Amino acid sequence: MSLLVALVILVGLLVIGVPVPIVFLTTVIYFIFTQGYDPSFLVPYGFSQLNNTVLLAVPLFIIAGSIMSYGGIGKRIVEFAQIFVGRVKGGLGFVTVIACAIFGAISGSAAAALTTVGAIMFPRLREVGYSKGFAASLITSSSILGLLVPPSAIMILYAWVGNQSVLASFLATLGPGIILMLLMSIINYFYMSKEEEKVLSIVRVGSNTPTPPTSKNSRKIIITAIPGLLMPIIILGGIYGGIMTPTEAAAISAVYAIPVGLWVYKELDKKSLYYALIKAGTTTGVLMVMLYSIMILSRIIVMEDVPSKLTQFLLSITDNTVVLLLMINLFLILVGMIMDDVSAVLISTPILLPVVVNLGIDPIHFAGIIGVNIGVGLLTPPTAPLLYLGSRTSDVRVNEMLGPTFLLLLFAWIPTLLLTTYIPEISLFLPRLLLGN
Repeated sequence: MSLLVALVILVGLLVIGVPVPIVFLTTVIYFIFTQGYDPSFLVPYGFSQLNNTVLLAVPLFIIAGSIMSYGGIGKRIVEFAQIFVGRVKGGLGFVTVIACAIFGAISGSAAAALTTVGAIMFPRLREVGYSKGFAASLITSSSILGLLVPPSAIMILYAWVGNQSVLASFLATLGPGIILMLLMSIINYFYMSKEEEKVLSIVRVGSNTPTPPTSKNSRKIIITAIPGLLMPIIILGGIYGGIMTPTEAAAISAVYAIPVGLWVYKELDKKSLYYALIKAGTTTGVLMVMLYSIMILSRIIVMEDVPSKLTQFLLSITDNTVVLLLMINLFLILVGMIMDDVSAVLISTPILLPVVVNLGIDPIHFAGIIGVNIGVGLLTPPTAPLLYLGSRTSDVRVNEMLGPTFLLLLFAWIPTLLLTTYIPEISLFLPRLLLGN
């Protein structure tokens, strides 16, 4: 009964808009007063769990993403991607998808990709004939590639909470991310084939106005983009080459972004760097409070034997693995609908990971499943956190985005989710290939 009441409190507070860290702390306080848990045990436990160098990667990637958004790196990535697909019908849509994937490989954040790439791409998409609703929906949906393309902040947290390999968790979501990129690009092509789109071409550096491409212009864009494009190469090459840990790579990306923004692109100055660091610091502070709260709550979840009870409940309904996985997916989508990506991973992992392991599902396979599910939840009404952020970022009403968003969910996200869930090799192939068994 106490678990049911705690769940009602948790969901109710989230639905009415109470900040997530306060929601988790409130739930912890409820258990302390009703179940008699000793605060002198729980409080130190939360701090001890935060004492982990792996966690340093998350705020460092937040800092890197914040500096990138002020330093002009995102704009150069967009212009670089447009050289190769900008002239194809629906080419700017392809550019949006690719730019979000590249930006995700640097920042590891969906919100950072949405705000940075969205600010650049939305006016350009509108100029070449995209409807407001589809442009905003495509940017919002593509931004979630920041959660799937490594290095991913939520996969660092999944590996930390679930005691799994960070590198394997990174690779588990790359396969689903590639499938999602392809499906969204295909949908973009067919959607825009019904529109009277203007001729697409390479944009002039620093301008939103399409201009005829020239080899000289293209060379200039490529050369200008190289410093920004080196970031994912350095990060991923260093991590998978065994040269640096994810935490070290995150630190290098944060430090590297400063001189690139200051002296190479010259769009970052002392004032904007200050604001970027303040913004990153605020986000990190909120995140640390959230992590502390969820660690205490996850300990209570284990002590209340929630995973075992949930396993027994699911098996009492059916022992069919296909159906069980479908039920777990629905649960994850619901969690994603009412929480941001970080909170969803932190609350779902300690509850569901023991359950799926008991069902014989590989924890790295589950990393891919949880990553795609959270993406679906972030786009699915009624709460749809990222959908509303996309609406505010592009200044487009949510009702204008609903039709295109459901189109992308139905023909891109749901197929990717089903493939990832029921074909384990999509998530396991790359970890086994690069890291062994």
